[in-house]
Amino acid sequence: MSQLDLLTALLDRARQAGADTAEAAVSGSTSLSISRRLGQTEHLERSERRGLELTVFVGKRSASVSTTEIAASGFAALAERAVAMAKVVPEDPYGGLADNAQTVDAGPLELADLTEPTVEALTVRAALAEDAARAVPGITNSEGGEAGYGRYEFLLATSAGFLGGYARTSHSVSATALAGEGVGMQRDYDYHSATFLSDLDDPVAIGTSAAHRAIARLNPTRPATAKLPVLFDPRVAGGLIGHLAGAVSGSSVARGTTFLKDSLGKQIFARGIRITDEPRRLRGPRSRPFDGEGIPSANTVLIDDGVLTTWLMDSRAARQLGLQAKGSPGLTNAFLSAGKLTPADLMADITEGLYITELMGQGINGLTGDYSRGAAGFMIRNGALAEPVAEITIASNLKEMFLNLTPANDLRFRRAVDAPTVRIDGMTMAGG
Repeated sequence: MSQLDLLTALLDRARQAGADTAEAAVSGSTSLSISRRLGQTEHLERSERRGLELTVFVGKRSASVSTTEIAASGFAALAERAVAMAKVVPEDPYGGLADNAQTVDAGPLELADLTEPTVEALTVRAALAEDAARAVPGITNSEGGEAGYGRYEFLLATSAGFLGGYARTSHSVSATALAGEGVGMQRDYDYHSATFLSDLDDPVAIGTSAAHRAIARLNPTRPATAKLPVLFDPRVAGGLIGHLAGAVSGSSVARGTTFLKDSLGKQIFARGIRITDEPRRLRGPRSRPFDGEGIPSANTVLIDDGVLTTWLMDSRAARQLGLQAKGSPGLTNAFLSAGKLTPADLMADITEGLYITELMGQGINGLTGDYSRGAAGFMIRNGALAEPVAEITIASNLKEMFLNLTPANDLRFRRAVDAPTVRIDGMTMAGG
């Protein structure tokens, strides 16, 4: 019996137990990773996980149960337990199956690479990354190189007739290098992941990049507190899109717990700014044919010419807000479109500013938009990068940051959330 046949059998059991409607999902993952440090294999791990979840709806009440035992012999007891739980919980007027679920084909997205690497291949990849980092003059130690592979599978069936599934793979390589000695030691890293092995960056390039990043951070200073323009390196700029996603979550809007709750259809970025989510991107790291409710995925423009166009909603939040879910309750492959200026152009007029390469902490107030995070990077002086800085804090409010954001033209698709270098004027830097 296939996995989808098993899910259909479980749904039948749920209806027999008294459920009005139900959905069942099987998810599974396989991962293999290896790390090398100072020329020796330090860690090798393989894990396999599989789980089954059943959600039943009895009138306006619902309950979910899960198990790692995926066998038809236990379905009757599982369904009876779920229905019994649903009958004693409070009613939820917004619950229920998605109204617009639809079976779609996952084939065109190219989500799964048939190439599964051996332990030996991963070992070579990790060794190449670390050896390249250690070979750069000025590197004094290493936290290692790592290579990994993962495969994720998801199958969903609902009593409304939806049946679907897909698999997604990932290949990754990383290196972390240290430069300097004693209390003056600095570390940095580089990494890359890709759905297909053929798209993965050269491990030697990753290791070399990590080394040069670490060396560049040596002898940092703590500048005086000031209000100045701040540039975010692409490696950290994508986090700003993540903060936006949290603020436009449908569930947060419905609860009134976001600073953007009244901003739909309003200008929250400068004109020309565009932020898009692409769940149907070819070989995208989080591409998917449908979401967790069976709603077909669709590319969505979240910010169009600076205007907020939609909320990120599942069906429950959409019903609360009187809207329709579009298959995007969370970000998949999101990006801030590139601007017209180069990063050098963005900083050319800055007498004193800050270029951020690393952020620490989670100092974001979702209710007010207040932003405060630890940071490290480089000063900008007279239009060029200058000395490294560390142990500083940058602060502002996300509303002001969004309105004062200018993107550069160096967008590259490397992560699930991507952005080019961005400039934000008027941030406060707290230093020494």
